[in-house]
Amino acid sequence: MIIADIMIAKPITVGMDTGLLVVKEIFDHVYFHHLLVENEEDKTFAGVISDRDLLGALSPYVHTAAETSRDKATFNKRAHQIMSRQVDTVSPATNCNIAVQKMLDADVSCLPVLDENKFILGIVTWKDFLKNYLRQRAPDGFTHPVMK
Repeated sequence: MIIADIMIAKPITVGMDTGLLVVKEIFDHVYFHHLLVENEEDKTFAGVISDRDLLGALSPYVHTAAETSRDKATFNKRAHQIMSRQVDTVSPATNCNIAVQKMLDADVSCLPVLDENKFILGIVTWKDFLKNYLRQRAPDGFTHPVMK
């Protein structure tokens, strides 16, 4: 099996200069935990932001009674300031076993899927591998809720 069979195609992306308030709004309204960052000029892959990266960059006092103007200023940061730049990637033709091993070796929970020109085609996460595993192992006629 290859990555193209299980990846999430056309993921939501943000630009390098996207503000953290926008990034937070996206994470607040979606079910996933990673955003791919692209260069605004040529639309090539630049990095990954996880929801944990965002939480680490924002003040814990934001939106609380203890919030100060300094806490609010953490929203002035940009995506490129908190994203991971040195990221393992895969192509759609990568064997899934190789991709899983890459994730385990790098201790990451997602891999961007890129073409040969570094354009973003998709993303694959550990959940995609688990869903695929369940699909392959499910008895005939059985549909687990996570497989929908």
